[in-house]
Amino acid sequence: MSLSATGEPRLAPGLALVFDMDGVLVDSNPFHVKAWEIFNRRYGLETTEAMRESMYGKRNDEIVRNYFGNQLAPEEVFARGAQKEELYRELVADRMEEILMPGIRAFLEFHRDDPMAVASNAEPANVEFILDRAGLRHFFRAVVDGHQVRHPKPHPEVYLRTAELLGIAPGNCLVFEDSYSGVEAARAAGARVIGVLTTHGDLPGTELTIDNFGSGNLEPWLRTQKPKL
Repeated sequence: MSLSATGEPRLAPGLALVFDMDGVLVDSNPFHVKAWEIFNRRYGLETTEAMRESMYGKRNDEIVRNYFGNQLAPEEVFARGAQKEELYRELVADRMEEILMPGIRAFLEFHRDDPMAVASNAEPANVEFILDRAGLRHFFRAVVDGHQVRHPKPHPEVYLRTAELLGIAPGNCLVFEDSYSGVEAARAAGARVIGVLTTHGDLPGTELTIDNFGSGNLEPWLRTQKPKL
């Protein structure tokens, strides 16, 4: 076990930390919901609670088809998703510190010498916007967004690709997820999953749950984790 600059134990060598973005690095889901509500009204569509619940952890092409039907041409699906994301970025542009998950900046700073990556279903423009606007990009050795893989979560491809880029076996990746589809994707990749209770009150299939990155049970649990041979 190596030590941090302050002499505290860090992650065991051979392990990596991998983060979903929405609901994990940033508590952004309320703003995504608001953006969809505004966007959907342009088409005379009121967003129901069931529609809100169905969006979590999904890629935009899936959400658009779910809301507007499968008859849309691929270019129209892309255009509608892009327009909604422009709305989202307008909503959060001046609220970045407000939406950052509690404790995340200090957690990333503490683990800055450990391998870390982002693996998200989000649009590339959103990933770049959040990481750059929040000043978090330099912490991550790899960033994989929803357009760098063929199959979005709950398929494991995004986590398998991230592990490959890190040079770490998927089973030695400790993944932070907030959605059911994200947990399913990480588990299917063979990763160990920490559930962040931002979006759901429970996350079956996780090995640990935390309220945020200031949770007192997180670092002690991380120190118990050993790489698999």
